[in-house]
Amino acid sequence: MRYMLLICDDGSKVESPDELNAKSGHVAWMVDLEERDISRGRYLMRPPAESKTVRVRDGKQLVSDGPFAETKEWVAGVELIECADLDEAIAVASTHEAAGRFPIEIRPYWED
Repeated sequence: MRYMLLICDDGSKVESPDELNAKSGHVAWMVDLEERDISRGRYLMRPPAESKTVRVRDGKQLVSDGPFAETKEWVAGVELIECADLDEAIAVASTHEAAGRFPIEIRPYWED
C-alpha cells in the first residue's frame, strides 16, 4: 500500500537541502528507505511564507499569501513510501528524526 508521510516542523529553524543532507541521522533514514526499496519520492517544502492559496468564489479567482490554515506547525517535507501495511508505515515514520519533536501524518493513497 502506498502512503505519504507529511513531515511537520514549527519553522523555528528552516534547513536547506544541503543542511539536511549534512545531518547523519537524516541521511541514514533516507538510505535505509532506499535500501529497503520502499521510498517512492521525497520533497522538501519551502517555508509557508513563500506559499499562495487559491480559491475560486463566484467564478472569481482569489489568491492569498501563505498557507490555507494558520497553524504553529507546517508541512516541511513529504516522503512517498510503499509498505506492506499501515503497521509498517507507522514503523517507518517512527524512525524519522523529526518524529521525536513534531508529528508525522501518515496518509494512504487511493489505489489506482
